[in-house]
Amino acid sequence: MRLAPSPTGTLHIGTARTAVFNWLFARRQGGQFLLRIEDTDKERSKPEYTANILEGLQWLGLTWDGEPVVQSERIAEHRRAIEGLLASGQAYRCYATEAELAEMRERQAAENRAPRYDNRHRDLTPEQEQAFIAEGREATVRFRIDDDATITWSDLVRGEMRWSGADLGGDMVIARRAPADRIGDPLYNLVVVVDDAAMAITHVIRGEDHIANTAKQLLLYAALGAPAPVFAHTPLILNQEGRKLSKRDGVTSVSDFRAQGYTAEALANYMTLLGWSPPEGMGERFSLAEAAAVFDFERVNKAGARFDWDKLNWLNSQVLHGRSAAELLGDLQPLWTAQGWTAEASWLEQLCALLGPSLVTLQDGVEQARPFFERPEPNEPAQQQLASEGARPALAALLERLPEGPLSAEAAQALLTEAVAAAAVKKGVLMKSLRAALLGSLQGPDLLTTWLLLQPSGEARQRIARSL
Repeated sequence: MRLAPSPTGTLHIGTARTAVFNWLFARRQGGQFLLRIEDTDKERSKPEYTANILEGLQWLGLTWDGEPVVQSERIAEHRRAIEGLLASGQAYRCYATEAELAEMRERQAAENRAPRYDNRHRDLTPEQEQAFIAEGREATVRFRIDDDATITWSDLVRGEMRWSGADLGGDMVIARRAPADRIGDPLYNLVVVVDDAAMAITHVIRGEDHIANTAKQLLLYAALGAPAPVFAHTPLILNQEGRKLSKRDGVTSVSDFRAQGYTAEALANYMTLLGWSPPEGMGERFSLAEAAAVFDFERVNKAGARFDWDKLNWLNSQVLHGRSAAELLGDLQPLWTAQGWTAEASWLEQLCALLGPSLVTLQDGVEQARPFFERPEPNEPAQQQLASEGARPALAALLERLPEGPLSAEAAQALLTEAVAAAAVKKGVLMKSLRAALLGSLQGPDLLTTWLLLQPSGEARQRIARSL
């Protein structure tokens, strides 16, 4: 099995899901999960995208076997394959200009015909070819596709597949335009076949948008005398409207999800569920290793998989709620440090223990921690509470009795009881007012623990005094 991303952008969620399925199948079958960087698009491929892809796969836990193959380093092999096809007559040079091809497509559109190359230069005589060369024309290389050919394969997801050669758009370009004495840059369908054969790839698992490419590539495997791999075409990832997930839907790259505070465990778990149904009794929360033990293509759906944010959020919350305070600190401390927030490790761990049960994403851990590091301005409900009857006397009575330094939970409860009695108010008035004073809001984590965390530094005293 191989993953063959193009470094023309960051690691897309669709590519990552393909990687997950390849990895699971390879581990279940005891095979190898290989990585090939398809960087033959010179203009759009960038080293930073390659780095992003590698980092994203490693973060997700999708380790690959051996060193990644870099496709651009194999151009000589690709050209040799094209030379062989030219020598055997299975490919030929096409001298049609861009203007001629554009005119052909316009005519087809005007006649309501599907766009396809009309194979006009398939059978040029040597004299015709020399005349084009004398004009200074450059040539692409095209692979002959017989309109009468029938291409079939047994797909692991979709069953028996059948394509007609007439539906493949005419003879296929396998090398870009170049002077007639040279072969231009080899193109996608040719190079993947050559590289898959060289890497002894037995299974190709990829999205259903590659089905037409598979029909073309099977013809090339046969022409090159290479064994064809087994194919599995997985369903596309769709948005809530049933359209292919795109940048218009917000985050689409793995690095985007990571920046939003999703964990590798939850994202890998969720991607496994995008098109695959776990066996009965397994549930929807599991590790990659657990999924690999039971993964097969009989449970992969043909229909597109709709992206469900609620399910991803639930999975992520379950992962975070299962973290210990120390583990959560490892996740959150870099985010807090980036905000300029620092404190002793023991205090930070206590804060993690307080916030952990309410987190959905790690970014929630930033926003929920903010009032512990930055003194908040009371929002409108908090201001109304601080201005309500009994609030000021209750807080003043508490402040009058509040000692310096740390407090135990028992001592804090006793102080609350004394302040309520002294101010002659209900305990709820003091508790809501204390929350408003400490957090600037009537919503937040456990109040007593919050107070005990802010008390040792004197911050609790200062916030109560400010509210008065």
